[in-house]
Amino acid sequence: MATYRRITKGVFLALNITVSVVFLLACLAPELDPARWWAISLLGLGFVLIAITLVAFIFFWLVFKPRFVLLSLLPLLVGYKSIALFFAFNTTQKFNYQKDKDTVRIAHWNVARFIEQHRNNNRGSQIRLKMMDQIKEQNADVLCFQEFFTSTDTAYYNNLAYIIKELGYPHYYFAWRNDGNKQWFGNAIFSRLPIIDSGKVNFPHAAYPETLLHADIVHNNDTFRVYTTHLQSLAFKKEDFDNIEEIKEGQTNPLRSSRGIFGKVRRAMVVRKEQAGIISEMLSNDPYPTILTGDFNDVPNSYAYATIKNDKFQDIFLEKGFGVGRTYVDISPTLRIDYLFATKDFEIKQFNRIVRMLSDHYMLVTDVRLKK
Repeated sequence: MATYRRITKGVFLALNITVSVVFLLACLAPELDPARWWAISLLGLGFVLIAITLVAFIFFWLVFKPRFVLLSLLPLLVGYKSIALFFAFNTTQKFNYQKDKDTVRIAHWNVARFIEQHRNNNRGSQIRLKMMDQIKEQNADVLCFQEFFTSTDTAYYNNLAYIIKELGYPHYYFAWRNDGNKQWFGNAIFSRLPIIDSGKVNFPHAAYPETLLHADIVHNNDTFRVYTTHLQSLAFKKEDFDNIEEIKEGQTNPLRSSRGIFGKVRRAMVVRKEQAGIISEMLSNDPYPTILTGDFNDVPNSYAYATIKNDKFQDIFLEKGFGVGRTYVDISPTLRIDYLFATKDFEIKQFNRIVRMLSDHYMLVTDVRLKK
């Protein structure tokens, strides 16, 4: 029995030390070039789960060997800055939909082409209507969309005209790519406030029409700039998601099933590094107070996030949210890959994450006020 206890203790010690080392390596992900250190960048994707495992070890050792708690506690203390990027510890408050006249409400959403593109009465079309209702309910001054779809073919939905006329957003900037057959797809900014200028940057080497859009908007005689963007996605297909589910359930050989998945993840991280560099350079010369919204397809403990945010922006979720703040509904319950950033010219009044299974992303909403 004593031999069994020694072996068991040794196994748990080895596991704890391994997880601690992996956690510290994951903390380095924002600082390391993913083109060279892609394996460490990959660890950053699982940062929350690794941190939770360390916390579980703390409780385990408190019961069986309290002095071994330091094996988990010390790495967590060293990595506190990384933890602070993932977990928001603000008190939760109900979102007040009554707007003040000096605030601006910004809504961000990857709408996944509104689920249904072809006019019909199937389930997808009903979801599209619910999505439009949700947009209307927010009463936002500015809407930022990724994967926005519209068509001038009457057999398809003209979402551009619907949002302009039915939802009341007369000002817009839509960076589109022709999907063929009078179908248009890309990022979009809609505004109830006047847009006095706009522009876009097309990212190189992107299979998806990924762009950095901006619109200069006037409110109470002040001008501010709104960006929205979509960084390189993983380009997973149905079989990739099926493989992930089979790995989770232990139904397949994880090495064989994950080989293609890791290849796509690695390529996407390298492309996002280049895109993040372009964004950082563009934003360094902004003439106005700036809001940035985007689907980064990357977690807070990533090179892309660190490059774009740097010291210029406040992460609005970290300022006003609570918890992990998941924004993507598939793969893992810990994925926060959509962001609302604001320069320090803004006071963040409130934040809301609307957890409804409509798109494969959750909508994010914030009220901000320009400091005098």
